[in-house]
Amino acid sequence: MRDTEWEKLLAADYKVRGRRKPSFYSESGILVDDLYDQSSFSRIGFDPDTDLGEPGRFPFTRSIHSSMYRGSYWIMGQYAGFGNPDATNERFKYLLKNGQTALALALDLPTQLGLESDNELADGEVGKAGVSINSLRDMEEIFADLPLNEAHQIFTTANAIGPIMLALFLALGEKQGVDASQYNVVLQNDILKEYVSRGAYIFPPTPSLKFSIDAVEYCARHHPNFTPIVVCGSHMRQGGATAVQEVAFTLSNAKAYFDEAIGRGLDIDDFAPSLEMSALSAYEPV
Repeated sequence: MRDTEWEKLLAADYKVRGRRKPSFYSESGILVDDLYDQSSFSRIGFDPDTDLGEPGRFPFTRSIHSSMYRGSYWIMGQYAGFGNPDATNERFKYLLKNGQTALALALDLPTQLGLESDNELADGEVGKAGVSINSLRDMEEIFADLPLNEAHQIFTTANAIGPIMLALFLALGEKQGVDASQYNVVLQNDILKEYVSRGAYIFPPTPSLKFSIDAVEYCARHHPNFTPIVVCGSHMRQGGATAVQEVAFTLSNAKAYFDEAIGRGLDIDDFAPSLEMSALSAYEPV
């Protein structure tokens, strides 16, 4: 039962200090109570034994890692990449020198759309909002004196061109003499959200989905240490979705990827552990 003495204290506090508004709601329109306690669990049917659990165990409410963040620090990887490969290389070196532990490669829009810099459709967009990549040589310049295995992980967007960026990283590793088992590439490679929120796609949805899963299948069979898809909800949230819609669309997209991969004969346990999901925080009161 709710502590009636506390409720009296709350009422007295509001009487003295006032109340900014009658009710508070999350960004998704969900009423936020003044207090959450044991009685709140029973009202919503929340059972700590089955719905909370321990860290590192299903349902993973308290982290996917049993050690949570006592085992290692957060990965720090500021999104970077602008202009030409040399400028991006200089920026990466600066960030690593100042404590960054991972690299996040920003691609310009022509690169994201598979266009070379001299394509007329790329006019005015080359080197903006990310670095321009036209060949393996550009990748070599971006990562000059930066062995792929020195960063905790290397992330890049590459939604419409996921398998192409995967191939470039594998070829770069060979050029550097670094075995692919020694570094970790994280591809966003989430093409479905492009049709909902960003618009950076090349082909219709069905062939695009198959192209994305080509990277998932290849990594599952040859490079299970890589992350071939990060299913994103944040772009849809930024495009106007509520927090609930964001989660719903993200899970729906993830299901489509899973269905395509399983349809190719992949076992879910062979690829699901290497996938990630990304979303914005959802329930701050407004």
